[in-house]
This record gives sequence, structure tokens and C-alpha cells, in this order.
Amino acid sequence: MNDNVNDQWWLATIGRTLIWARLRMLDAGTAEVLDSDGVLQPYDSEDTARAALMDAEFVALDGLDDDDARNRGFTLDELVPPSGEGLDVLRPQMVKQLPSQH
Repeated sequence: MNDNVNDQWWLATIGRTLIWARLRMLDAGTAEVLDSDGVLQPYDSEDTARAALMDAEFVALDGLDDDDARNRGFTLDELVPPSGEGLDVLRPQMVKQLPSQH
């Protein structure tokens, strides 16, 4: 893997279900998004990829604060992005149902 790769995690929510997407900026100035189905979508630039994610109502994880999380029905502590190497490891983690709040 290239050490100059920059990954950002994005998420969308439906109730207590987290839907993850990974935005990866590549050295060539292009970008790719790993979507919740585990498919890599290529983009000609980081801006184009970000626009596509925002159009799909995703928000950047690093842009969320406690109030944003609370307004969506969860806490920042509950937001643990997928981890590991390879699509086979990440794919089953891209959609996560959070426990019900009591």
C-alpha cells in the first residue's frame, strides 16, 4: 500500500443504523470511495468524490461534534469506523446497527 494515501471516513445514518463510506485520496490527485456495498468507486478528484458523498447525505466523521451526533441519535463514542486491510475484511463492517437506546 502507498504510504501517501489519505483516508477519511464518512457516514450516513438511518435511525440507529450507520452506513460507512471511505474516501481515499490518491497521489495522482484522483480519489476513490469504498461504498457501503464494498465497491470501490473511482473519481477524478477529491472534490468530485466529496460532492458525491454529500449528495448521498453522508457527512465526514472528522467534521462531527457532540451536538451533531446527538442530533442524529447517537454519541461520538459509538462511532467506530471499519478497520482492517482489504475489501473482504471491510465489506461486512460497512453497515452497522447500533444497539437501541433505553
